[in-house]
Amino acid sequence: MSVTARKPYIGVPRDSVANFNGRQIVYVSWDHHLLFASPFLICIEPQASFRELLQGPIAALIQADPDAAAIDWSMVEWLKSNRPWTPDPARSLSDNGIGHKDQIRFRTRGHNSLLPEASGTS
Repeated sequence: MSVTARKPYIGVPRDSVANFNGRQIVYVSWDHHLLFASPFLICIEPQASFRELLQGPIAALIQADPDAAAIDWSMVEWLKSNRPWTPDPARSLSDNGIGHKDQIRFRTRGHNSLLPEASGTS
């Protein structure tokens, strides 16, 4: 159905980085863990280190999964923009190339609590 406006419409996005008081949105998902139906939305400072992201919000959000305690973070496979990626835990999110509304994904081989048939192929 088409819509005719009486005057020019100027859309102003309300989720721009300017509206988050120095923070940015980062989406994080754990592949093959269906306990989490969609990526986590984390609001965090771009100056925070990747390690702080892991040990803070990500650790808190995934703790409900039975596999969370068994994760060896040094063996995790990371994806950014659907491509393999290796973050530097000591560097900031911005130094790791993570910007506002970027999505990062991680895979944990052998730990697929809700998709056991994929445990060797994640």
